[in-house]
Amino acid sequence: MQHTQVLVVGGSLVGLSAALFLAARGVNAITVERHAGSSPHPRAIGYTPRTIELFRAVGLGDAIPQAPQGFRLRRARVTSLCAALQSEHDWTPPAKADRAPTRPVSPVRGAAIAQDRLEPILRGRAIELGADIRPFTELVSFQQDAEGVTAVIRSRETGSETTIRARYMIAADGGDSRIREALNITRSGRGHMRFVRSVLFRADLDEHLQGGISQWEIEQPGQPGLKAFLTTYQDGRWVLMFTDDVERNADEQVAAIRRAVGREDLDVDVLATGRWDLSALVADRFSSGRIFLAGDAAHQLPPTRGGYGANTGIHDVHNLAWKLQAVLSGTSSPALLDTYDAERRPIAWTRHQQTFARPDYAADAPKGMKSERIIGDDAIEFGQLHRSTAVLGAGSELPEARHPDEWNGQPGTRAPHCPIHVNGTAASFIDLLQRGWLLVAMDSHWSSALKACAAAIDIAIVGADFSVDEDTDLASLLGIGAQGAVLIRPDGIIAWRGIARGSMAELADAFAKVASLASRKSEVARQ
Repeated sequence: MQHTQVLVVGGSLVGLSAALFLAARGVNAITVERHAGSSPHPRAIGYTPRTIELFRAVGLGDAIPQAPQGFRLRRARVTSLCAALQSEHDWTPPAKADRAPTRPVSPVRGAAIAQDRLEPILRGRAIELGADIRPFTELVSFQQDAEGVTAVIRSRETGSETTIRARYMIAADGGDSRIREALNITRSGRGHMRFVRSVLFRADLDEHLQGGISQWEIEQPGQPGLKAFLTTYQDGRWVLMFTDDVERNADEQVAAIRRAVGREDLDVDVLATGRWDLSALVADRFSSGRIFLAGDAAHQLPPTRGGYGANTGIHDVHNLAWKLQAVLSGTSSPALLDTYDAERRPIAWTRHQQTFARPDYAADAPKGMKSERIIGDDAIEFGQLHRSTAVLGAGSELPEARHPDEWNGQPGTRAPHCPIHVNGTAASFIDLLQRGWLLVAMDSHWSSALKACAAAIDIAIVGADFSVDEDTDLASLLGIGAQGAVLIRPDGIIAWRGIARGSMAELADAFAKVASLASRKSEVARQ
């Protein structure tokens, strides 16, 4: 029997991200993936700035090419790629889009990189940090008890089986998750919409990208007619998706591609085909005992220009990794892990609802669904509120999301980006975060308060440990004034805020609550 702290089942984008974030925090984990490598038919391509922030924090800032400044994903309706544009609609309609930000909301931009190009980058970095990743290995069975999870895994190359004993398990095994089904966790939401068939191909069509559009809805009326969706992976590969669920042979696939492009002489190299379930479902629980659902296993969301699918899953495991590390190290009690479901499931539900509030999927909205206010892209990405016992002060009177400019340090929100200097080197405020607990204060008196509570918290005093530009009012961004402080979690979320110097007495109590400190030996033993 082999022992590990965490077993991750599924080694695609979300599973690899889990392996990466856990390894970066020193957690011993084994990740198993039933396939030998990345899928030959890439799915995800768009990664949001927040996702790139998370990867940047674990050393991948220069490894993932970012989108050009001002880039936005544009979609047009045409009869063919070569035909004139009929119409174009935005993902977030201009009338309800975010207002222009008064300041940059992130030090990075999003990325457009095919999934099978990104996964090797994540895998390589995770292995550098000590992750144990086992491809072509499948989960055979598992059972959990009060102390951990016992799982049997099998090499698909040799057939040999190994028993793994883990303290916790992450199920990142996709929308058809066997683990979720075995745990009898139900799902709610719009449900199945249709099956989609896709053809991945290579063709010389880059000239059509010069206008800035990279997605096309193809509609050719009449008989035989054609209704399909065409997009590119920006590397010479394109994918044509059909919503009719008709199986086409090789010649029919090439013919359909040529019709969609509008060129009968087009040289086409078909690379792969696929059939997948277009559904929108959210698990009714994101955890059961010592097992946690992440990615599509937790929330199956249709592909959107908002990037809700893969990005939401990556954020899941980032939220979970620091909590597992805190519990496994003995700092926090297992109660901290209950906040994973409390924080991540509402966020998944918001994104489920926002999918159908927008034009791309409005026609598929559930019957009887109430009219949803469209939440702007930056609010969804940077301004969703986290509510749980790991946050003090995220009251029910606050909205589920706001543009980051409209937050100013409220507990439950992402700590803001602003330019800073550390030892004369330019950086972002968020570069101070995502290591451990951090108290940020304007007044050095907080240093003595921190020593008094003897907590495992670092401190950063403005003016002493880092500086901000003259035109940046960090105290206002954090909502603390000249004498207050904010306590920021290892994932960059503000957990507590003290407005005045008198709040120093509250610090130790606040930290004990938001970190679920393991104060009794019996709690530590349960880890």
